[in-house]
Amino acid sequence: MNTEPSQPPVPEPKVPAAGPRTKAEQPDSPAGKPAGNSTNRTAGKPAGESANRTADRPAAPPADPIAQAREISLRLLTTRPRTRSELHEALLRKKIPAEAAEAVLGRLNEVGLVDDASFAEQWVRSRHTYQGMARRALAAELRRKGVADPVAAEAVAAVDSESEESRARELVRKRLRALTTADELTKIRRLVAMLARKGYPEGMSYRVVREELRTAGTDTTLLDTPNPD
Repeated sequence: MNTEPSQPPVPEPKVPAAGPRTKAEQPDSPAGKPAGNSTNRTAGKPAGESANRTADRPAAPPADPIAQAREISLRLLTTRPRTRSELHEALLRKKIPAEAAEAVLGRLNEVGLVDDASFAEQWVRSRHTYQGMARRALAAELRRKGVADPVAAEAVAAVDSESEESRARELVRKRLRALTTADELTKIRRLVAMLARKGYPEGMSYRVVREELRTAGTDTTLLDTPNPD
């Protein structure tokens, strides 16, 4: 009895164990999505649609320069009184046309919100009373703020010579209290320099300093001639 020879069993192919993918095997797009499948979306709309809609909107009307000038001026006036010149310069710095600035400032002047004469009067009273500024310095300050010379002169005239000298004496007495250890010459120089910075005339300054030093017990002879060195 013939029997066919038995064939040896065929071994099963070995499947390699799963390992980390190489760089070449990594997917090209995020979250495993194939590259090229992403679309430019803005809130679920195709790219370009938002830009087209923006372009189709009508342009906003240009800002009204009169309204802008009025708003800027009123905002500045809420912080402190200002001269017409100060406001005009501020508006020009904000690129407000000169015609619009003049129109608004003219209206503010009509209703009394801008009044250089009133400003000058308040300025002189405050600066002379609290800072001890003399008439010459007050006039210079008003000129820098754009107040016309006749208006400034009228305001400064409210400070007469007697008031000016009285204020100078107050300043010297107050300053002397901080110069108790200084020598005579140092006292004289500092006191005269202080009065000069505040606009007091030279002759008045020397006289007031000499008299106040003598009243304080310093019988100085250095001020018997002007401008001691």
